[in-house]
Amino acid sequence: MMSRFKSIPGGLLFILSIVLVSCATVAVTGRRQLILVSPPEVMQMASQQYSTVISQGPLSKDAVQTAMVKRVGQKIQKAVEDYMASQGRSSELNGFNWEFNLIDDAKTVNAWCMPGGKVAFYTAIMPVCKDEDGVAVVMGHEVAHAIANHGAERMSDQLVAQLGLEAVSGALGSNPTLANEILLQAVGMGTELGLLKFSRTHESEADHMGLIFMAMAGYDPSHAPEFWKRMASLSGGSNVPEFMSTHPSDETRIADLNRKMPEALKYYKPVLK
Repeated sequence: MMSRFKSIPGGLLFILSIVLVSCATVAVTGRRQLILVSPPEVMQMASQQYSTVISQGPLSKDAVQTAMVKRVGQKIQKAVEDYMASQGRSSELNGFNWEFNLIDDAKTVNAWCMPGGKVAFYTAIMPVCKDEDGVAVVMGHEVAHAIANHGAERMSDQLVAQLGLEAVSGALGSNPTLANEILLQAVGMGTELGLLKFSRTHESEADHMGLIFMAMAGYDPSHAPEFWKRMASLSGGSNVPEFMSTHPSDETRIADLNRKMPEALKYYKPVLK
């Protein structure tokens, strides 16, 4: 099989590592996962896509909200780095180049984090966040997706399902546009193709990890159920916010968060704001 991959052209944005199947475990939860894509290549592509999104903007001119997103992001980043160091997993953050931005979009109730720590919030989600604690709920959840390699895992699952194991590398190597589309959807941005969204397993896992990260960052994790209650109020009609489109049901999510609360509170050390 090795000869098949030697023919792949160099300089591609996306290279699949199928010769060696990578089995990994997720931080915090310990769930085993299958990763068939090269994390460094995914992060490189993510960085390029993020630069494109931010350049198209427009970025919010609200200095207070922008500062809040960056402040919370930096605190969550520190919490993640501390947690991973405590578990001897700091090497998993190699290649992360954290960035936190607020995009001026009053209609898109969404936020996402690309592989490598590239975060974007949309202004439409800020009223739902309500305050810094609410931003921390969302930030912890979205960063957790990146730390758990959910994007790469989801890409691996869907690429094999669509193309078959043997055809995956050649197909994406000759079609970088497809690779970009899959990346954008795998990190929760969504496109017109509608191929990839995070599974409910991923969403529940990000909820769990996000509680730990926000607690370590000095934010009371008990604010998480309250945020999701506010978010649920937006989905009472037919237009479900994209941020909620594949998440567990409101009742299930809130019950799960409350079950994980005692664990999260062990990490919580209040700080003066």
